[in-house]
Amino acid sequence: MGKIVAIGGGEISKHETLTIDKEIIRLSGKNKPKVLFIPTASSDAPKYIDDFVAYYGNHLGCIVDILKLIDQPIDRQEISKKILASDIIYVGGGNTLKMMTLWRKLGIDALLKKAHEKDIVLCGLSAGAICWFTHGNSDSRQFKNPAAPLIKVRGLGLLKGLLCPHYHSKKYGKNRVSSLKNMMKKTSGTALAIDDFCALVTVNEKYRVITSRSKSYAYKVYWKCGKSYHEKIEQVSTFKPIEDLFLKNV
Repeated sequence: MGKIVAIGGGEISKHETLTIDKEIIRLSGKNKPKVLFIPTASSDAPKYIDDFVAYYGNHLGCIVDILKLIDQPIDRQEISKKILASDIIYVGGGNTLKMMTLWRKLGIDALLKKAHEKDIVLCGLSAGAICWFTHGNSDSRQFKNPAAPLIKVRGLGLLKGLLCPHYHSKKYGKNRVSSLKNMMKKTSGTALAIDDFCALVTVNEKYRVITSRSKSYAYKVYWKCGKSYHEKIEQVSTFKPIEDLFLKNV
């Protein structure tokens, strides 16, 4: 199944996910891993790229490369080489729908699935967490219209279920709880909701939840027999079977 780290939120420029990022590096098995940053969801925002290079490169000591896809000449062979030669692939936050649409147009989705098969660590924050799941609860429409509702966006499906980032976020969490509750009323299965500064780590069919701040959690959200449920996922040091995440326990 490979290794995936889905982060609920946090500012990398402020090192708010440091504990999680150190775990991502540890999972690579390298002292100085090659990290590929994909900032598609932010439209390849220059400051975001600079912040990432300063953080993962200068602060964390990784070898950082950037995959820009917005308004760039597209060399599919070079893109494939960058993705499959990485130890870690980190997908940045932003507009999930825009990112997924472009990835599918360019074949990035298929390359990332190959990276997963090669055991390259796949990770990211917000849109970069949603993308690994079957679907996500996304604010993509709000980039053009702040009053637009949150929507369900289709991801790569490497992890099943629906992922909601920024679950109780003061900055990005407006209406997330009620939106996810209503979304899951119309969606079969179980959703996973992750607070800022919290991450779901999956390794070879097993998972655990880690955080970089206290009082940050992950939750299971689902409906059963006409009633909604919202369950905090236990944070333990040992890995547990990933099927447990999708059990409706009541």
